[in-house]
Amino acid sequence: MTVDKPQEVGVGVIEAALKTMPGNPGVYRMLDAKGAALYVGKARNLKKRVVSYTQIARLPERLRRMVADTVSMEIVTTHAEAEALLLEANLIKRLQPRYNILLRDDKSYPWLMLTEDHSFPQLAKHRGAHTRKATYWGPFASAWSVNQTVQALQRVFLLRTCEDTVFANRTRPCLLFQIKRCSAPCVGRVSEAEYKVLVDQAKAFLSGKTSAIQKELATAMQEAAEHLEFERAAAIRDRIRGLTQVQGTDVINPASLGDADVIALHQAAGQSCVQVFFIRGGRNNGNRSFFPANTKGDEPGEVLAAFIAQFYDDKPPPPLILLNHVPEEHELLAEALSVKAGRKVALLVPQRGEKHDVVMHAATNAREALERKLAETAGQGKLLAAVGELFGLPETPKRIETYDNSHIMGTNAYGVMVVAGPEGFNKSAYRKFGIKSAITPGDDFGMMREVLTRRFGRALAEDPDRESESWPDLVLIDGGAGQLSAAKAVMADLGLEDVLLVGIAKGPDRDAGREWFYMEGREPFQLPPRDPVLYFLQRLRDEAHRCAITTHRNARSKKITTSELDEIPGIGAARKKALLLHFGSAREVKGAGLKDLEAVDGINRATARAVYAFFHPGVRMDDDRS
Repeated sequence: MTVDKPQEVGVGVIEAALKTMPGNPGVYRMLDAKGAALYVGKARNLKKRVVSYTQIARLPERLRRMVADTVSMEIVTTHAEAEALLLEANLIKRLQPRYNILLRDDKSYPWLMLTEDHSFPQLAKHRGAHTRKATYWGPFASAWSVNQTVQALQRVFLLRTCEDTVFANRTRPCLLFQIKRCSAPCVGRVSEAEYKVLVDQAKAFLSGKTSAIQKELATAMQEAAEHLEFERAAAIRDRIRGLTQVQGTDVINPASLGDADVIALHQAAGQSCVQVFFIRGGRNNGNRSFFPANTKGDEPGEVLAAFIAQFYDDKPPPPLILLNHVPEEHELLAEALSVKAGRKVALLVPQRGEKHDVVMHAATNAREALERKLAETAGQGKLLAAVGELFGLPETPKRIETYDNSHIMGTNAYGVMVVAGPEGFNKSAYRKFGIKSAITPGDDFGMMREVLTRRFGRALAEDPDRESESWPDLVLIDGGAGQLSAAKAVMADLGLEDVLLVGIAKGPDRDAGREWFYMEGREPFQLPPRDPVLYFLQRLRDEAHRCAITTHRNARSKKITTSELDEIPGIGAARKKALLLHFGSAREVKGAGLKDLEAVDGINRATARAVYAFFHPGVRMDDDRS
């Protein structure tokens, strides 16, 4: 095979790196001319693994392109191959290399939290770092899943869900007590010892000990009845009923599993879908679909291995992971996950029984999710092709950016960019721009100029050769000829006159369906009513409008809840509250004298002088006679 020039250069770079590369375990990175990671890999023996990239004829086409793009290499040695695997997964997830199989999962997962720093622990949903002293259960696939569990625990164990500040200020039971969802510890309806029993029962239930809890409740109900405490017996009976409703035992809630994740892969049309079911304490904590990128041509075992390593990079693996395919290097993967978890983690592909049924159920969900995605992508592809034809693009657009502004008389002004492509709206690529320049109230043209200048000026600085996928094939501007003219002027100043700009303006009486389209070299035109392309372009414009309005409202709401007091150094929430309670408003604080400020509870002399100096710059303290 003839090796072309770019590949010769890449091979030379790799051969030069091999001269000093050790034979230790570690991670290697292929880098492009800008220093961005092209590929991240791990090896038991770095030298033996990397030398394979110099044998171009044996590489698939994707890796040949990678070698051609490689201009430098970096390596990190590790003590063991399992450690290298964990580091590889971390780097892939962080750097998103172009030629790796990528798990695009930027969402945090909710957990269930039972606090331990209060005499009456609170049951709550939690996201983020586990910094508070508490017991955590999870993760859950969605907020809906954890909310369902919270409601079930409220019905059965009557634990409080209110914040500590609310708890401390209650004088009578809230509605949750009335509907038998809380034992009302805030007003002494249950003692600390009795509440502890409820907490212990809830912990046992979440750990999968449901049968023991049910027996305990049945015994308590019988004792209450024997002592003629019928009201208490009825309350325990209701708790038993609630417990029965939430402990189903079937393929959806496999009680025999305990703590496990069920991961199933389905591949079709060069794409992959991975379905994950979270099983904790024998209950299903929900499921989620993932669509790893760059999987075309890869075997199921290779995709699953890459997915599992990246998926558990930022979350603890359970003791058991059930799969429908054997991942590549499954023994090494199990060893790495065990190191991460600090206990044994088993990877299993069950062949029969309940575990097999659960995996097949997950595989069915993966297949159906991928079929839906392929159908949606096909429809989206047809619409994008029609848009390209309508606006005279040389090929089907892969990235469409739509811009809009929102403000009230120039205040809280924001511009937004929404992005759409073959897979629909790409919300991770959305951007919002707080207008920084002095804009005349109502000057939408000036706002659009600033937004486009910042967006494309930065893009040029980061990617002057315009090689990345972040450059749009089409830019839609919410507005007519004036907006389009302002946008064209910005692009001309930046030397980007080849980017296609189209203005979309509402028709007479702002009726949807009568929009006018404006573009250079063509008379304004309309599309026929009920045209699918018209509906598609309306959706893009409406999404930009929704995003702009939401951003503006959030900024306005935030401003309403803030005041000039927030800008004073040393004034935190407690002192701000003390000042507002004493004077009634920030305006009154601003007009207060130094002695009046010193009279406020919690405000010492130094703080009072700081507040006074903030509102009276240049005035000596001795000059204040009020």
